Amino acid sequence: MSERRSSYEYEELLACARGELFGQGNAQLPLPPMLMFDRISRIEEEGGEHGKGLIVAEFEIRPDHWFFPCHFKGDPVMPGCLGLDALWQMLGFFLGWLGAPGRGRALSVGEVKFSGIVEPSATRIEYVVELKRVIRRKFTLGIGDGVLRLDGDVIYKADNLRVGLFQDSTQGA
Repeated sequence: MSERRSSYEYEELLACARGELFGQGNAQLPLPPMLMFDRISRIEEEGGEHGKGLIVAEFEIRPDHWFFPCHFKGDPVMPGCLGLDALWQMLGFFLGWLGAPGRGRALSVGEVKFSGIVEPSATRIEYVVELKRVIRRKFTLGIGDGVLRLDGDVIYKADNLRVGLFQDSTQGA
């Protein structure tokens, strides 16, 4: 594994997606277009409300993003599931960053609330995941709460996000 840093730029996220950051068989981000953030601006092992970890990522909105023309014709919005997926992506990255082995799998979310939409006229998304618990047993499980801020305002909340890292690829979702 490479040196643990407190932030990562886009090229480093692409290296993670190729399996180069945490090593083959360990946590990876998806490749574009499914990679839903441009940088990780902050990552801390003991940060966040619960002192168990914090990860913050940013995504610059462009009107030509791939999802706007198809969701929906004449009423373009970013699918809510993509924002939720970004939070799962970040949680899996955090576990790999901690040095936990295995491939990441989104497992569940307790509750999701949407109070706004991402339109092509928006400029910037900030995602925040605050870890509540990291359990290391047969596999590693991360549990956290996440928000999506659109141009500074919270418009998505996701409680009890769960991601597992599994060394046997048949496990998880």
